[in-house]
Amino acid sequence: MKLKNIILIAVISFFSLSSYAQSDIVDIILHSENHTTFTATIKAANLVSTIKEKGPYTIFAPTNEAFDKLEQGKLQFLLQPENKAILSTTLTYHAIPAYLTANNIVDQIKIGDGTFKMTTVAGNILTASIKDGNVILTDSSGNIATITATDLKGSNGIVHVIDEVMIPIN
Repeated sequence: MKLKNIILIAVISFFSLSSYAQSDIVDIILHSENHTTFTATIKAANLVSTIKEKGPYTIFAPTNEAFDKLEQGKLQFLLQPENKAILSTTLTYHAIPAYLTANNIVDQIKIGDGTFKMTTVAGNILTASIKDGNVILTDSSGNIATITATDLKGSNGIVHVIDEVMIPIN
């Protein structure tokens, strides 16, 4: 009886992991307790259906703590309905229209003599480099985010976690 239960648990686990692997990048973000603010902003900008599209996308997902670091009032400003276009631009600044694993990014940094420039969905540039052994992103304003978790793979792309919100505007 114990062997039968072990086999049943193994089969259920396999199918649970298989369905997770088939989740898209939005589902990965939506189910992360560390990304509830990012989720709220994606919903407020009406970008859920866009990010659920075929892709592939690489998403640099700021944590709740990253949003907490924004200057006072910035998040509230972005969430106001009249600022939806600014919010959308800010969020699409975190998306690259390509599938880039952590190894791909590091390889491109090495090939690029220390930097790798990526064009975001918003049309801006994020520059990846390595500092103190960590991959960092620098936005067009000079703000820096560190990639803290990598390669969360979805059916239409990949998510990397960052510790700052990249802001394409001042």
